[in-house]
Amino acid sequence: MSKTIDYYFTPVSPWTYLGHERFVALAKRHGASVNVKPVDLGRIFPVSGGLPLAKRAPQRQAYRLVELKRWSEFLGAPLVLKPKFFPVPADEAALAIIAAEGAGGSAAALRLAGALMRACWAEERDISDLATLGRIAAECGMAAPGAEARAAAKAKFEACTQEAIDLQVFGAPSYVYRGEIFWGQDRLDFLDRALAS
Repeated sequence: MSKTIDYYFTPVSPWTYLGHERFVALAKRHGASVNVKPVDLGRIFPVSGGLPLAKRAPQRQAYRLVELKRWSEFLGAPLVLKPKFFPVPADEAALAIIAAEGAGGSAAALRLAGALMRACWAEERDISDLATLGRIAAECGMAAPGAEARAAAKAKFEACTQEAIDLQVFGAPSYVYRGEIFWGQDRLDFLDRALAS
């Protein structure tokens, strides 16, 4: 039986960044295909009880930094806790990922997504800036999407966001396999088990 995972995320999520390469390797190990679905958490949070980072209680914001440091050290993944260009709008980066999928399939989209997350969280680059996006795409051997490709990607971005809302996805990253949601990069072990069964 074929295995397909729906991958809901935003490229400005540090948790998605910390799980991305492990997720890609896990999917490959199980021979699973990945539907790459960037979403707008700004639309998802209001209907799911979530809050943007700046509106969370101070103790939650402080503990987030503790956990990010723990996970980055545990995984050996470079991570700047307070990058220069965060928070920034994720829309243009999401559109670039969707356009990459249209041009080169999910492997291309996953490669660009990983590069964009590294750019934000390890390299302190502004992934909301079109010129920066173009340079990162070029580093991945891709062309930056033009206005027409971005316009086409926008419809899919909106559809993925609505689909996530309908499925009751509430945070990033969320991996959906056979109708079951696995929320957070710290749930990859459970996804691994589900794929193996």
